[in-house]
Amino acid sequence: MPLTPEQRAMRARLAAHVRWSKARDRSAELAKARETFMSRFEKEVDPNGEMTPETRALAAESARKAYFTRLAYRSARARSGRETRGREVDDAA
Repeated sequence: MPLTPEQRAMRARLAAHVRWSKARDRSAELAKARETFMSRFEKEVDPNGEMTPETRALAAESARKAYFTRLAYRSARARSGRETRGREVDDAA
């Protein structure tokens, strides 16, 4: 029997909780993922490897901050839209 999206999400959360309950050093286990994530921004700002390592690191950090700021901005806009739609429904009632 296929799982519903809610059941799949619950199963995934369960697996994540079990996995992290067994981790002894979370920071060490996430180090490779962090490194890979940051390399994405380094490649974005310096695709040809022409910058000095220091300059590339600073530019990559700014690109990372821009990425997360963009996510926050989009999230705020989406929440604002939902709140506005919710008020319109309340006003019509």
